[in-house]
Amino acid sequence: MGEGLRSARKARGWSQERLIREIERYAERHLIDVAATASLRVYVSEWENGKRPLSERYAALLRPLLGITDAELRPSAASSVRPSMTDGYDDLLDRIDASRSVSQSMVKTFMDQTELLRTVDRQMGAAGLVDQMSGHLAALEDALTFAVLPDARRPVALALAGAATLAAWQALHAGAIDRAWRHYELGKRAALEADAPMYVAHAMGEQAYVLCDAGRPHLAVDLIHEAQRVAGDRVSPRLRAWLYAAEAELYAQVGQADACHRALERAAASIPAGPEPRDPDMLSIFLNDGHLTRWRGNALALLGDADAVTNLYAALDVMDPSFTRAQSGLRCDLAQAHLARGEYDQAKDQLRQARLLANRTGSVRHRRRIDLLTARL
Repeated sequence: MGEGLRSARKARGWSQERLIREIERYAERHLIDVAATASLRVYVSEWENGKRPLSERYAALLRPLLGITDAELRPSAASSVRPSMTDGYDDLLDRIDASRSVSQSMVKTFMDQTELLRTVDRQMGAAGLVDQMSGHLAALEDALTFAVLPDARRPVALALAGAATLAAWQALHAGAIDRAWRHYELGKRAALEADAPMYVAHAMGEQAYVLCDAGRPHLAVDLIHEAQRVAGDRVSPRLRAWLYAAEAELYAQVGQADACHRALERAAASIPAGPEPRDPDMLSIFLNDGHLTRWRGNALALLGDADAVTNLYAALDVMDPSFTRAQSGLRCDLAQAHLARGEYDQAKDQLRQARLLANRTGSVRHRRRIDLLTARL
């Protein structure tokens, strides 16, 4: 029963003592009463060994602290299922009627909620948003499930596609790989129903990173090519540039320098002119020349190219300070670039700053990369 808690703790590199300290800090910040330290030591040990059931009170604290869902925290807990009824037609019709009342303004409210969650995630990380994100997806899935006709389903499906892809990226950084993959699949299905190839291609492009992180970079390259095929001519120039930039990074991961440089050239040729980073047709895409400079530096760092440092420091100078988690990734890129040049003190300094930012946002994904780079010092 305690495997979920133990796995989440270890994914963050925390000992049981560190978990106890984090519980106490979280409780102090949120004015929550918890047991004394000595008792918490007993509780954590017994929770992880299945000797004590995890109460809802502590589960509600641990979910945002660790950035995991209740199913991940308590994997053996039976999910609550709505009891089936022999004559459930009235209930079904009530839900269908309620879904019909989901107006365009309500869909906008769903999208505004996704945007709020995206903004908080970008600045603070997603760990504390896990319950809100789960509830948001559940509401969208419920609205789509009971919408009957295409005109009612498509706008809800589009909102679900955007929310599911954001939830997947958040889960990836939280170290919840299975959840990330399933959310990407949900996002793709919703985007296909909405007839929104931009959303399909974007979900596939981000999903390629799951494969790359899992040690299948060649398969990730194949998936980004499939995303480009799906995109066809029905995507915005900024998303097309994003797909090329992702392709370049993945080619760098497999050591194909020439293909990487060609993809970077295509990205530069596709990106719209001007400082505006956001794609009005897809609000999850942020890409301008500054972002692309960072992406180029990242790819060059992966290839061991000495020019990576220049690109990365140029990107750091223009980076929006509210992109906290992205800055952690950029610091990792700089550490990798300095390591390639044998500049170990500079690499160590960048890793120290990256770790502070990763801890602030709760990014297990970045912590994993930091640990791998630290092992090379």
